[in-house]
Amino acid sequence: MRAHNERRIMSLIRQQGSAPKAEIAQKTGLSAQAVTVIINSLEAESLLIRKEPQRGRVGQPTIPFALNPDGAFGIGLKVGRRSYDLTLIDLVGNIRATLNEYCAYPTVNSLLTFLEKGISVLKMSLSDELAERILGIGVATPFEIWNWTEEAGAPKKVMNEWKSFDFKQRINQIISLPVYVCNDDTAACSAELSFGNPARFTDFLYIFIGTFIGGGVVINETLFTGKKGNAGAIGSLPRPVLNSEGQLTSQQLIMQSSLYILEKMLKDDGYNTDIVWSSREYWGDLGPVLDKWIDQVADGLAYAALCSLAIFDFEAIVIDGAIPINVREKIVLATKLKLSQADHRGIYRCAVQSGSIGAKAQSIGCANLPLIINFSQDNVSLSHN
Repeated sequence: MRAHNERRIMSLIRQQGSAPKAEIAQKTGLSAQAVTVIINSLEAESLLIRKEPQRGRVGQPTIPFALNPDGAFGIGLKVGRRSYDLTLIDLVGNIRATLNEYCAYPTVNSLLTFLEKGISVLKMSLSDELAERILGIGVATPFEIWNWTEEAGAPKKVMNEWKSFDFKQRINQIISLPVYVCNDDTAACSAELSFGNPARFTDFLYIFIGTFIGGGVVINETLFTGKKGNAGAIGSLPRPVLNSEGQLTSQQLIMQSSLYILEKMLKDDGYNTDIVWSSREYWGDLGPVLDKWIDQVADGLAYAALCSLAIFDFEAIVIDGAIPINVREKIVLATKLKLSQADHRGIYRCAVQSGSIGAKAQSIGCANLPLIINFSQDNVSLSHN
């Protein structure tokens, strides 16, 4: 029971940034004595720190408590379809160290080489004492990565190696820490929920535009992963399309609203596509090709939003991605416009806005998994190997 109340207090402080004991007692419904005991314990464990006293009120000044950034750390390993990321974050979500490596497609051997080299580099950014506060490794990986070999431009034999790959066993050969595995875009959604979401939406569909598009779901301020851990997998959403013969068929959203589609469009138009993967801040002038891609991405997102709203009455659709901010804003505006023109009969309209974490959301999110497991109220079902 005490552990539950500790999580409630930690979650409240995370949401608000800081809070005094009296406010914590009021908002949690716990007694002042219970709050004092828990706060003192968390402070003794270096998980909380005292802020400057707040003066100007009647009586004694109140002392707000905040999360101690050095109180705990999480490591995140993001296995992407074009890159690997290794990220160390502290208790409040600050990136303490990060490494990235580009790859044409992910292979088991190249990942393990990158991980073994990277873990030692990350730990060098912390003192020996702080390194003892690393609580685990979160792994964010695309769901059934081997099922999209053609789209990823990878040999089927190489990709099939991932079917039997045991993340826990192989990672624990390099470092002995708990390992938590989840879908890559669920991890990105976790980052938005824990360290972003400035509008404080309690229910939202999160969309991340990466090599392949995907998403996550938040319900009642909690990350909802679903029975198999794949809730929000909008990339697999089938969309009605007409084939070359004019017959009605379907096509997954991945094949319309993903970055690899932009790469193909640019190649067909004679562009060098390296900029798409090498920079998340600025792509330069990609001309009408980029405008066309943005339009079809927004078309797919509007469709996914309507389908999702028909099933669950979300407050908002939050859109982020491994893309420059100006491109993301154009996608958000285009999606809003298409939704405003859609048939909403029987469906309530929702807010559509940009995510606040950006291109590193997947990396920050997977590093956040050990912190969620240890300190959050979120009822998250993750593969803890």
